[in-house]
Amino acid sequence: MTEVELTSGDFTEGNEPFSLFGAWLKDATASEINDPNAVAVATVDENGLPNVRMVLLKGYDERGFVFYTNFESQKGRELLGQQKAAMVFHWKSLRRQVRLRGEVEVVTDAEADEYYATRPRGSRIGAWASKQSRPLEGRFALEKAVAEYTARYAIGEIPRPPHWSGFRIRPVSIEFWHDRPFRLHDRVEFRRDTPEGDWQKVRMYP
Repeated sequence: MTEVELTSGDFTEGNEPFSLFGAWLKDATASEINDPNAVAVATVDENGLPNVRMVLLKGYDERGFVFYTNFESQKGRELLGQQKAAMVFHWKSLRRQVRLRGEVEVVTDAEADEYYATRPRGSRIGAWASKQSRPLEGRFALEKAVAEYTARYAIGEIPRPPHWSGFRIRPVSIEFWHDRPFRLHDRVEFRRDTPEGDWQKVRMYP
């Protein structure tokens, strides 16, 4: 693997986390073999039992971190029900990690439509065909559903399913972690009381 030229993203620079996250994601894009935007999303169900799974980050800005899914899936139901979630990025090639947590909101229809239109045609068909997180009697049933929707939308645009959209995590805490020798890691947390509040930066013991 070629050596990555790191960006200037430094713990000591600035009092907001998004520019630092952008610098780290840029480094990861140059360094990670697969999916530098892969992120674990943690939710809880109605009984308070946690769930975690990998998704792909599809956008971020000062409003928060966005990914897309089926609202009828397990994570979709839990996100709609609890309206809180956490994320963790781990870039092994860089020995870096970013954790965040906060409130959850649904993206606008315009945002969801814009992203949905960029997906490969097969992925748009799959959003209609898959009853995500529900029991599947056999692979043939899924392939049959894909064939049915492929025929239905053989010509023209494929509309976005009403049950498919995006979530935005509006963080109240973002922690940056960088591996250092002898487990004396660098660890800095940006925190605020509400998603609209001002950030405070705190250096943490590793």
